[in-house]
Amino acid sequence: MMADEYRKGWALRYLREAKAELLAARKTPYMAPSLTLEAVRKAQVAVYYSMGDPAFVEAIVRQAMGMDQNIKDPTLRCLIEIERTVQQVVHSPQSNHEKAIEQANSLIQTASDIVELLTGETA
Repeated sequence: MMADEYRKGWALRYLREAKAELLAARKTPYMAPSLTLEAVRKAQVAVYYSMGDPAFVEAIVRQAMGMDQNIKDPTLRCLIEIERTVQQVVHSPQSNHEKAIEQANSLIQTASDIVELLTGETA
């Protein structure tokens, strides 16, 4: 297990909140853009907490994204894809909230798998 009990607790909490935000986005279309954005950000933070210090993990991802070379590490490639999905949701037009919700759903499922793998618990 990579995360200590403190970080594991936060990872599971953020993941539960991400799922709740996405559910709320589906039920309240007029609030869907902001709720979907919160959902993907919380899912991303859940992954970061499950891996250790979120600020450290985020710094590594941002640094790697700034490099033009091909990233060979599969974990880092996965984290970069998560960041790209978050950015797609951030920049998606409000009129296309259904696509953003589907992207968020996929990201939350991926985050759930990662958090469960690294913490040994399900949110």
